[in-house]
Amino acid sequence: MTQMMSIRGFDIYKGLLSSEEQSALVDAVRDVAKAAPLFSPMTPYGKPMRVRMTSAGRFGWVSDRLGYRYSPTNPEGMAWPDIPAPVLDVWERVSGSTRAPECCLMNFYGEDARMGMHQDRDEEDFAQPVVSISLGDDGLFRIGGKERGGSTESVWLNSGDVVVMGGDARLTYHGIDKIRFGSSRLLSKGGRLNLTLRVVE
Repeated sequence: MTQMMSIRGFDIYKGLLSSEEQSALVDAVRDVAKAAPLFSPMTPYGKPMRVRMTSAGRFGWVSDRLGYRYSPTNPEGMAWPDIPAPVLDVWERVSGSTRAPECCLMNFYGEDARMGMHQDRDEEDFAQPVVSISLGDDGLFRIGGKERGGSTESVWLNSGDVVVMGGDARLTYHGIDKIRFGSSRLLSKGGRLNLTLRVVE
């Protein structure tokens, strides 16, 4: 049964996706990764990120010495695959937006991967939400405020949970502190997939 909770303006739909829907999303991610393989981006400071990622849609998110940005081509110079229909279905269910997403960023977290506290601010229209889909192992999601530092709250995101970050919470700092490796059987080798849908322009 789906349970909706709100933490600091983040709407968290616990258990929104059935096991069948989760499996369909994993299959869709695998198809995307065949056309645009996962890669470990470099930060502008020359350090590799702990997560591996790829994208689908009109734009993909990339990072290197030139900075964080959206690009119409992947690191190999090819256009990104289309956003799969099962992923778009989730956006339509929860986003409340009249626009279609232009990017689906797909992050894979291995056993020791994490994502530091950050804002999603590379998009042009902050009135549009970011929709986040959790698949696989549990991830400890930490939510801060609109400024770096200060108090935070944390919640475990399980496979099939969906988070909508919009409104006053759109520029709130957030991150993934750790995953419970092996807590889900969705991915045969373990790990966590996080899909985030965004309107870029």
